[in-house]
Amino acid sequence: MKPSWRKVKFGEVVRLSKARCADPLAEGIERYVGLEHLEPGDLRVRSWGNVADGVTFTSLFQPGQVLFGKRRAYQRKVAVADFAGVCSGDIYVLESQDANVLLPELLPFICQTDAFFEHAVGTSAGSLSPRTNWTSLAGFEFALPPVEEQHRLVAVLQGYMGTLGALQNLETSSRMLRKSLLFDRAEAIRKNSTVTLDSVVADGRPITYGIVKPGLPYEGGIPVIKVRDFPDGVVIEDNLLLTSPEIEKDYRRSRLLPGDLLFSIRGTVGRMAFVPDALEGAQITQDTARLTIGSNFDPRYVRYMLESPNAVSQVIANTMGLAVQGINLGDLRKVTIPACDLDQQIELADELDDISRGIRSVITRKNDTLLKFAAARQNVLKGEFDV
Repeated sequence: MKPSWRKVKFGEVVRLSKARCADPLAEGIERYVGLEHLEPGDLRVRSWGNVADGVTFTSLFQPGQVLFGKRRAYQRKVAVADFAGVCSGDIYVLESQDANVLLPELLPFICQTDAFFEHAVGTSAGSLSPRTNWTSLAGFEFALPPVEEQHRLVAVLQGYMGTLGALQNLETSSRMLRKSLLFDRAEAIRKNSTVTLDSVVADGRPITYGIVKPGLPYEGGIPVIKVRDFPDGVVIEDNLLLTSPEIEKDYRRSRLLPGDLLFSIRGTVGRMAFVPDALEGAQITQDTARLTIGSNFDPRYVRYMLESPNAVSQVIANTMGLAVQGINLGDLRKVTIPACDLDQQIELADELDDISRGIRSVITRKNDTLLKFAAARQNVLKGEFDV
């Protein structure tokens, strides 16, 4: 820790506000905030409820105060209010005791650190709905720099927040652009021609699902891809289940080829991914359908068309089940997508791919910034931050 920094306890520099408002409407308070309105990792309050709709909350907060979710602290809910309102009793309203000792702007970053959350979780009591208490939080120790350095630290940390906000806006606008382009092009093509999924697959490779009961892990066996193995549109090749070659013999029909399109038909219906080259000959489970796209269709185009609103609505309309949602192969084969010549398919797929690559690049930058932001916050508490 730097010589000019000092160790303090949270309760020595932070005050728990006990302000109450028995009749929010009469006091001109229009909004209330519950735990459900706080998003993990987001320091802004982006949603709220209307007091006029009825609420029993009486804890009053003002702009600039910090809202910290004391119930299930592992959910990491902390935000800064930019309006006055009332909040749930499961939210602590925190503020700096003295702005000349702890800048109010630095407080939310301290509350967002891993060390603070770990302390809050570690001091929580209760099994079903654990809560931390103020006495425990007040004992949390951290390194506090002089106010002059705090100003510089806040500028750096707010810079990270600004960068993250800009990247999030860029990602959102890019996704909207892709969605709009996909909708417009798909609807324009659909007006002229459509085909069923059953007609876009290669001859001799009908749409099918995989192994019903993969069995226990088998060292050196056949890789089996489950729905959980492609959560974000790409197959994660690490830690795939390896099944016995003896079981796999009964499922020659569902052996995979590189470039096959996977489509989840149970659970999270509609999740898709392409089979990577390294998994040629691998298998899938009964929760996943395999589509080997024929030569008259670009596989990327088929995947994008299955993401179009019309195709999604068809899938949803045929999804059944209470405990586990699912669509049967017969209904999946009848789903229609827009049809055009191969050159048009490639052109549209290339255009959408360009936008998708841009989105992935933004996500990579955002994740990298998040890691640097988290490290910077943590270093503040240790007294190791350089500005």
